[in-house]
Amino acid sequence: MRMITLADREVPVLGQGAWKMGDSRSGWDDEVVALRTGIDHGMTLVDTAEMYGSGRSEQLVGEAIRGRRDEVFLVSKVMPSNASRKGTIRACEASLRRLGTERLDLYLLHWPGSYPLEETFGAFDELRRQGKIGAWGVSNFDRPLMVRASSVARRQRAEDPASQDRPATNQVLFNLRRRWPEAGLLDDLRGAGVPLMAYSPIDQGALAEGGPRAAALRAVAERHGATAAQVALAWVVSVPGVFAIPKASTEQHVRENAAAADIVLSAQDLADLDAAFPPPEHDAPLELI
Repeated sequence: MRMITLADREVPVLGQGAWKMGDSRSGWDDEVVALRTGIDHGMTLVDTAEMYGSGRSEQLVGEAIRGRRDEVFLVSKVMPSNASRKGTIRACEASLRRLGTERLDLYLLHWPGSYPLEETFGAFDELRRQGKIGAWGVSNFDRPLMVRASSVARRQRAEDPASQDRPATNQVLFNLRRRWPEAGLLDDLRGAGVPLMAYSPIDQGALAEGGPRAAALRAVAERHGATAAQVALAWVVSVPGVFAIPKASTEQHVRENAAAADIVLSAQDLADLDAAFPPPEHDAPLELI
């Protein structure tokens, strides 16, 4: 598995997302096995959030990593409604209890809210000092908000040299159909040495289901003896400075995702995909799912 540097750690370009996992008890055991299978295949970054299933996703992830915590780079998120200084600390401690661990490797602000970033980032740094998180970052931040976040972090670092000087990552929607980060955000992040964490890299499965532009994707997939979903995933992690967290609820799906990391897209492949899924020509707004 190819690696990328995140918060001074090497992590795989393909991790695992847990959004919408843990929602149903009937699928619980299969989802635990899927996450463990992903770890076995080198997809050792696991992303969850307190919001997912009102904490059930964290409980599921906690079960999946039990006995294997040191193999995993563990990520969770605080909701904006909890992101005051005291609220962030309480939320993190609750997440740690659900996950059955004493630390997170990375803790993210799930999306911008009403609490000042100074409060949230101050809490993040306090959690770092307590050893409860290794690093912190943000999610669903557009270009102006990233500028604001970086400014706040630099100011707090100037006041306290032990503070983190920038968000470790920005987790945003990014895939072949939704290339808006290429309109400037991605260049900004690369310039700051901040990797982009891509969620929904197959657009919630839409890129595997067809559509008017799917012929090019299928043609590239046929050249590699792969599926359209695998090529869509391979494209995301071929972009410099990007890693992805696809979700898979079955062992077979996990294995297919892991195999996508071995696909090397040619210049012709990339040109064909650009023609079918063109990048934005002008500054593009934040997209969400």
